[in-house]
Amino acid sequence: MIKPEKTINGTKWIETFQINAEERATLEDQYGIDEDIIEYVTDNDESTNYVYDINEDDQLFIFLAPYALDKDALRYITQPFGMLLHKGVLFTFNQSHIPEVNTALYSALDNPEVKSVDAFILETLFTVVDSFIPISRAITKKRNYLDKMLNRKTKNSDLVSLSYLQQTLTFLSSAVQTNLSELDRLPKTHFGVGADQDKIDLFEDVQIEGEQVQRMFEIETQVVDRIDHTFNSLANNNLNDTMKFLTIWSLTMAVPTIITGFYGMNVKLPLAGMQYAWMLTLGISVALIVAMLIMLKVWRKM
Repeated sequence: MIKPEKTINGTKWIETFQINAEERATLEDQYGIDEDIIEYVTDNDESTNYVYDINEDDQLFIFLAPYALDKDALRYITQPFGMLLHKGVLFTFNQSHIPEVNTALYSALDNPEVKSVDAFILETLFTVVDSFIPISRAITKKRNYLDKMLNRKTKNSDLVSLSYLQQTLTFLSSAVQTNLSELDRLPKTHFGVGADQDKIDLFEDVQIEGEQVQRMFEIETQVVDRIDHTFNSLANNNLNDTMKFLTIWSLTMAVPTIITGFYGMNVKLPLAGMQYAWMLTLGISVALIVAMLIMLKVWRKM
């Protein structure tokens, strides 16, 4: 979809999302955007990047934003969004229609301190970077809950939730890192040439915010990995205890089976003619079981 034109202090802004083939052709024919650029900026597999075309004087920004698969389960991936400065017109491409990107764009548009298209771009990037923080806080809350479950019975649902957290952290921490790397590089590109003090301050603000978000996700990743290790250790210990109990139980059950099997043979056996021979076999079985358990205890196998 191509939305109606808006203006950012005299600069035209054309917002697009989930564009189809017909709308791609419109961008090519009406605005003269190259087909390769449209393919590039709408590719959901692209990573963070900044490209400057010295011939056309075009500037292309691609950054990653969080994209919710299931907010309740905290299942997130990342999707790219693009901004293109082409012939004095700003085009934004939000092909996945990411809510956080829409919020960032209109927050920058409504900001009275945004007085240029460069400030609009940096304010948008700042808000997108900032959108990772609520997700990190939700992960912290979920992680604290799972941590408490370590002292209780571990359930498969808890393990699945932990797996979702690890997947989300993998996607988001990687995106935060690549975004920050590009934000650090951006002032050294054509976009940062001749920057005034206000623009320099915006660069610093978005970089500081990116570093803060990166630290938050690094800590969360380490803690969640530690919890996962603890879950695995507890599961292994519980399995070992279960196997130990079953082994001892099978050994104790083997003793009466051997004794009764021996005296169950159809031949004449010692003490078989006694009136209470069955009590004798029972006593032998109990004595052997007790002796075996004592030996296991002495050898610290129990």
